[in-house]
Amino acid sequence: MERPRLALLNTSYEGYHTRRNFRRELDADLVEYRATEGDVPREFAFDGFVVTGSAASVYWDERWIDDCRAWAAEALDRGLPALGICFGHQFLADVLGGRVEEMGEYELGYRTVRRSGPSRLLEGLDEEFVVFETHSDRVAELPPGATLIAENDYGVQGFETELVSAVQFHPEYDTETARDVTRGKETVSEERKRAVLEGIDEATYREACEAKALFDSFTEFVTERASKVETVRRQGQR
Repeated sequence: MERPRLALLNTSYEGYHTRRNFRRELDADLVEYRATEGDVPREFAFDGFVVTGSAASVYWDERWIDDCRAWAAEALDRGLPALGICFGHQFLADVLGGRVEEMGEYELGYRTVRRSGPSRLLEGLDEEFVVFETHSDRVAELPPGATLIAENDYGVQGFETELVSAVQFHPEYDTETARDVTRGKETVSEERKRAVLEGIDEATYREACEAKALFDSFTEFVTERASKVETVRRQGQR
């Protein structure tokens, strides 16, 4: 099979960093949709889809969130695998019947996450690994049937179902993105932002790059699943 074709639901309001980071990290043909502008897929001719991070909350009363929710639910019903990052993690939990809540504070900066058992997405990663975090919402209750794959002292950091892989952290971030996002946190004190910015260095970034392996794990899963689906389809035509 050629590279998988993925729908990229870009749910960020400033799309530059998001577009650049995901196109760098995903070995796939990406069809981007600027979801916050009302640009939502109308088709399902993909091998899978990815939902990015966002400044939005899944419980906001926004038309684009409702439209994305409806499309994603049907895409999953049609058997399309999905990857969710940060907002995407919360969004897919919500679509599947989980519960998302506001934390009342930010988890921000490079942090340590613990694996919570076997995971196709995190296979090969250390039991504890470093990632960049920036969120003030969290998945408070996993969707029915979902498996917890990562956590830390802020709670759920990742889950999986048969089709969905989702993580709260940002493995796609580079140091430029991490610094820009940190500086833009209007509700975070300047003292805390300075402390986070001091921790965004090349050594820590290289350590956090371990988590980027999950993108290859996801595209491999998508490719294998698409090949199996195609084999079954061809057999059914004989």
